[in-house]
Parts: sequence; structure tokens; C-alpha cells
Amino acid sequence: MRKNIVAANWKMNKTDQEANDFIQTFINSDSIHQLNDSKQVIIATPYIYLKDTVQAVKDIPYVFIAAQNCHQEQKGAFTGEISAAQLNSIGVTHVIVGHSERRQYFQETDSQILQKVNNILQLNMTPVFCCGESLEQRESVNYKEFIQSQLNNSVFQLSPEDFSKIIIAYEPIWAIGTGKTATTEQAQEVHQLIRSAIAKKFGINIAQSTTILYGGSCNAQNAGSLFSQPDVDGGLIGGASLVTEEFEKIILSI
Repeated sequence: MRKNIVAANWKMNKTDQEANDFIQTFINSDSIHQLNDSKQVIIATPYIYLKDTVQAVKDIPYVFIAAQNCHQEQKGAFTGEISAAQLNSIGVTHVIVGHSERRQYFQETDSQILQKVNNILQLNMTPVFCCGESLEQRESVNYKEFIQSQLNNSVFQLSPEDFSKIIIAYEPIWAIGTGKTATTEQAQEVHQLIRSAIAKKFGINIAQSTTILYGGSCNAQNAGSLFSQPDVDGGLIGGASLVTEEFEKIILSI
């Protein structure tokens, strides 16, 4: 069954006290009572808060804790890095992989991202795989081919069984911090493109059951119209996920 999901990506934000205050306010909010098997929430905190947040939400149904990244190797001499196995050992259930900032600032490649996805899946965790085009790629009119190549070079290498376990997040990088805004129609266009590509590769049943999130400056004001699109199944939320009240409004939109 295709799930509607709101995923928070805190990035490198919040002190320990701020993180604790957010989680305590959230788990006591009315928004969590709207959740069910088809409407879920994922919160991706910085590494140092993961263990505490896992414990804080362990009795809250349909709320899951994610890491924002993991290393592509299972273990080894990689100072400062965190493995999927380490995340799994503290109860983390989801991991964001291939985020545009990881690709841009840390030069992560499609092959590295695929390796991460495989490690995550081997541990029965869920990868949240990000893809999307830059402003330059958007304006070149080759953005569809670029997104297709991101899929082909990574998660389309999976077996149908493994692919059916992942979540896709589309990030229109050109609409984040550029002053340009993606319309609901533009979001739907690419979500439909991705779902059609999945159908061609893995079949219509897997395509229709795959959750595809929108990750382009989604907030409480535009969430409702974005999530009403037939192929938009929720959002990967950045800045708007840092304020509890804003995040709760977005959850109520799924």
C-alpha cells in the first residue's frame, strides 16, 4: 500500500535542548493522532540526537526516526563517519541517501549512493533516496534525462523486491534558495515522470505502491496544494520542519 509521508530533515540545526523541546512538544501534539498505517511521519535528526529521539518516540505509532546519511562502507577506518549497522543498532529505521547537499558539497556519486542503499536494505532499514536537478540542468531542458540517469545509475540497479522497499524524494534544487518557485504542476510533472520510469523498469504494481515525496521548499502554506497532486505522496521538509507548529500543519495536510 502506498503511504503518505511527511519527513523532517533538520540538517545541521538545533542544540540538544532545542531538539528535546521539539520532540516533547511534537509527541504531545494533536497531529500524531491523525497518523495511521497510510499516513506516517519520519524525523531525520543530526547523528548526536538519534538515540534519544528513537527512545522518545518508541511508543508513538507511525513515527519513525531517520539518519540524514550513512557511510557507504559497513565498517572500517573512516574517522568521523557512521555506518548503517551502527544506526541500526540504536533503532534507527530510515536513512536519507543522495541528498542534493551531499551530492554537491561532498561529491557523492551514484555508485556510492547505491552502495549505501544496499547496506541499508540488508539491515531491513528503509532508504529515502533523493534525486533532482539543478537550476542549470533545469534551464538546459535536459532535466528529465538527468533525473532518469540518477535513477538508472543507482536504485534502478536494485532487484524489484529491494526497490519496492525504498522511498523516493524528488528535490527540485533549482527551486531551493534561488528565488524561483516550483508550481504544483511542475512538481506533479516530475513525480509522474519518476513513477512512469518506475513502471517501465519494475512494473505498474511497484510503481503504484512507491511513495514519492516532494522536497522543494514545502511549507504549511503550499503543502495542501502540493499533496493534492495525484503523484505527490508527501514531503521531505527542510526549514519548515524546524518549527513544531509549522511541521504539525504540514502533517495535517497529508
